[in-house]
Amino acid sequence: MYNSKIAGLGFYVPENVVTNDDLSKLMDTNDEWIQERTGIKERRHVVKGEDTTTSMGVKAAQKAIERAGIDKNDIDFIVFATLSPDYYFPGPGVLVQRDLGLKTVGALDIRNQCSGFVYGISVADQYIKSGMYKNVLVIGSELHSHGLDMTTRGRGVSVIFGDGAGAAVMTREEDPKKGVLSTHLHSEGEHAEELSLIAPGMGKRWVTDIIGDADPEDTSYFPYMNGQFVFKNAVVRFSEVIMEGLHTNNLTPTDIDILIPHQANLRISQFIQKKFGLSDDQVFNNIMKYGNTTAASIPIALTEAWEAGKVKEGDLVVLAAFGSGFTWGSAIIRW
Repeated sequence: MYNSKIAGLGFYVPENVVTNDDLSKLMDTNDEWIQERTGIKERRHVVKGEDTTTSMGVKAAQKAIERAGIDKNDIDFIVFATLSPDYYFPGPGVLVQRDLGLKTVGALDIRNQCSGFVYGISVADQYIKSGMYKNVLVIGSELHSHGLDMTTRGRGVSVIFGDGAGAAVMTREEDPKKGVLSTHLHSEGEHAEELSLIAPGMGKRWVTDIIGDADPEDTSYFPYMNGQFVFKNAVVRFSEVIMEGLHTNNLTPTDIDILIPHQANLRISQFIQKKFGLSDDQVFNNIMKYGNTTAASIPIALTEAWEAGKVKEGDLVVLAAFGSGFTWGSAIIRW
């Protein structure tokens, strides 16, 4: 039985930078208000027609494959995490297979929003441990900007999110003490509507209903978030799932070399950092530059941390995420 490890990382963000001051021209907000509540200074937004969720994922994947030192045809399986696919169906996994020119490998789409990349790591880990696949490409990519209410009505959500993609190539590791040591996944659908986008949906709102109504006041196709409720749940679940991973491996918070949290809100990351007694060098945050890129946030942050030399061989790396669903998870990795 093998362990799995991350052999290559890559990320891509659009060149178009959108500052808090830029948003203040579209809605009643300001730089101080946004930074105080979220820690975000700027984010990237796709220029319409230049990028898609898939194309961003492909660009991140190409870097990850190159850094893994393998040929693209060595990829055995694709896992693509997103809440903002190019199409309602098919999912972007098969589009990546097509656009990268890969063999007819399997492609799996994951809809776990902010926890999507951690879920993807867990899926890839199990496939590799079982011996079914050797090299699995895991992508998290999001294009939020085209689906946000960029008015004062939607400012509580719209100032938070940005576009971007990150990718990892996972492969076999012979040493049982290295690579992914364990992953831990949870959900609590009781609170599904507290962070959600209801329409279009095949349950209560059909696409034909929305088109037929043509109601400019219909907010069901914009994201909704009960911010305070999400925050309170996030800090609890983040702590729980990190400790679950550490306890499983007979580790303590003092063993953590670097924590890469989902970049949901800088205040959440700071709360967790303080609770676990971690230094600034032990927690990597880049939400200030990119906003919340949902499934892309952990692979983007992990790649930046690695590029900056903050992730080194032998380090204990902890990934943790919480978000819509509610879903949450962690991955404990010995680099």
